[in-house]
Amino acid sequence: MSLPLAGLRIIAIEQYGAGPFGTQHLADLGADVIKVENGRDGGDTSRSVGPHFLGPGDSHFFEAFNRNKRSLTLDLKTPEGKEILGKLVAGSDAVFNNLRGDLPAKLGLDYAALGAIKPSVVCAHLSAYGRTGSRQAWPGYDYLMQAETGYLSLTGEPDGPPTRFGLSIVDFMTGTTAAMALLAGVLEARTTGRGRDLDVCLFDVALHTLSYVATWQLNGAHPTKRQPRSGHPSLTPSELYRTRDGWIFLMCNKEKFWRVLAHLLGKPEWITDPELCDYRARLLHRDRVRRELDAVLMTQDTATWMQRMAGQVPAAPVLDVAQALANPFVTEQASVREFQHPKYGPIRGIASPVRIADESPAHAAPRLGEHTDEILRSLGYDDPQIAGLRKRAVV
Repeated sequence: MSLPLAGLRIIAIEQYGAGPFGTQHLADLGADVIKVENGRDGGDTSRSVGPHFLGPGDSHFFEAFNRNKRSLTLDLKTPEGKEILGKLVAGSDAVFNNLRGDLPAKLGLDYAALGAIKPSVVCAHLSAYGRTGSRQAWPGYDYLMQAETGYLSLTGEPDGPPTRFGLSIVDFMTGTTAAMALLAGVLEARTTGRGRDLDVCLFDVALHTLSYVATWQLNGAHPTKRQPRSGHPSLTPSELYRTRDGWIFLMCNKEKFWRVLAHLLGKPEWITDPELCDYRARLLHRDRVRRELDAVLMTQDTATWMQRMAGQVPAAPVLDVAQALANPFVTEQASVREFQHPKYGPIRGIASPVRIADESPAHAAPRLGEHTDEILRSLGYDDPQIAGLRKRAVV
């Protein structure tokens, strides 16, 4: 097996969702991610996040974020724990954490502290609001970022309450951004021999992904408002439409797709109709577009329309999570994999979205401290020394 990140070692002081999601990307691509957990308090708090558990200290939630990693229990607040961390740093490319913004400096996890051990080490920090500014000591979570950066004002029906995404999307985007930043730092360090601090925070990523909506507001004071049926703010048809048995999402985001759709639906006259002929006309008459499409699409069920439109008009059925996972295309693409757990056997999960010729590793998330002895021996500790560390609750 030859993987893109084979030989890259990352020490991860992480917990819960955003950080572990980011480093799991790297572990799936072959990086050796050593997950440092405090054994005194049960390790990563997500081990206890329910409602679905495999057993004590292991939950389906934890499994979703921590496959293909190794677990080391270590108390970083003890002198011996700091000594072990230093030895790990000396043989690693990067140290990652997703602690509160004021904690990395206090715990000696920034470049000012770790660069003295290894000048080329990259220190990647993921926090709620960053390591500087008035909020560096604030705790923070995904839904708070969605609320404060405008997401809730953009999501849901126009006459409904502010609505968040159904998933912790800011966590996932921030974890992925942090993984990208870490790799950029390692690339630089391998060229220059010098590492650095790299900061990513939930708030910045949430704000950054406002993207064109922010540009419209900043440069023309153009407000973006919620549209009925999850519609695109400036293009139509690009929203939900009714079928005989449910809903279908159509996205004619290029003029050519509108022409194809008109022919498929037996309405070629729509192509030259002055109220429907182009982007501007359809946007001005969005309500009519909706009525016209509903009237035709409600004559057949969603599956029939999907068969007729497949590959010609961008369209998707509206599925629940169970239906989404049972989608034949998911099976065709092997998007669900089994990850082997040493105690509980195969655990099914979503495969890495990065597809490579070589199959990525398929180890389930580690048990708390599963690799502690293995890692300590690689650092030169013998069994009596390890037993002493364990007795003193260092590991």
